[in-house]
Amino acid sequence: MNRLIFVGLGGFIGAILRYLISGFAQDLSNSISFPYGTLAVNVIGCFSLGFLTQLFENHVIVSPELRLLLLVGVLGSFTTFSTFSNETLNLIQEQKLFLALVNISVQLILGLSAGFLGRLTSISLWR
Repeated sequence: MNRLIFVGLGGFIGAILRYLISGFAQDLSNSISFPYGTLAVNVIGCFSLGFLTQLFENHVIVSPELRLLLLVGVLGSFTTFSTFSNETLNLIQEQKLFLALVNISVQLILGLSAGFLGRLTSISLWR
């Protein structure tokens, strides 16, 4: 039960951060035709997850509860595959096939790259 509280608290924090950051990024883009806000939180989340995973596995000992709070709770609710899927389907439904393909490609390429860069950054900082 104790672990559920950590995941729930992290989820609460991550969901609020996602709302604030995705809204800020979307407003900053001045675009209603492409989901920049979702892209921003997913790339930030992938980088953060890569960084923290590398850090926790090799350099910093953290409790299982803190891992759950940060990795499962905060970052699990901060990033959003379901919103990415829904926005891509909306683009397809609106017959914006090119934008849908761009969204899929950019999310995948930048997400994987950000996760990799997060791990590299962690390795570089703790040599």
